[in-house]
Amino acid sequence: MKNLEAVEILIVEDNPLDAELTIRVLKKNNLANEIFVADDGQRALDFIYCKGEFESRQTLKPLKVIFLDLKLPKVSGLQVLKEIKTNPLTKKLPVVILTSSKEDPDIEKAYEYGANSYVVKPVDFDDFVRALQNTGLFWLLVNESPK
Repeated sequence: MKNLEAVEILIVEDNPLDAELTIRVLKKNNLANEIFVADDGQRALDFIYCKGEFESRQTLKPLKVIFLDLKLPKVSGLQVLKEIKTNPLTKKLPVVILTSSKEDPDIEKAYEYGANSYVVKPVDFDDFVRALQNTGLFWLLVNESPK
């Protein structure tokens, strides 16, 4: 099993192809060593808060970034975001919404709930790769997060 203590990036994505492409782009550009994918909102919350199947996970170092889809089974991405940003233990974690939704209500709610960034997944493969490269470069190399 993967070393869950070393995870730097959490990808919350229920589409396995989008998750795999995101991982490939980040790794190809040397932007990530340890990545964990949660395929639904509840599993993401369990991972973040060390509950359920992750209760033995220690959170010695915070995640560098969470890439969060909005349309998820069990718990929606907006609910996951709201939980992260209203909890004093996790409110400083950078959360990048990475979704196919261009809907104004989704964008408004995401920022209202504290999203750090909102990126619409391009349909074109090359555009998707470029968007992820740019997003990954900023959040993993340029941005300075609080300790």
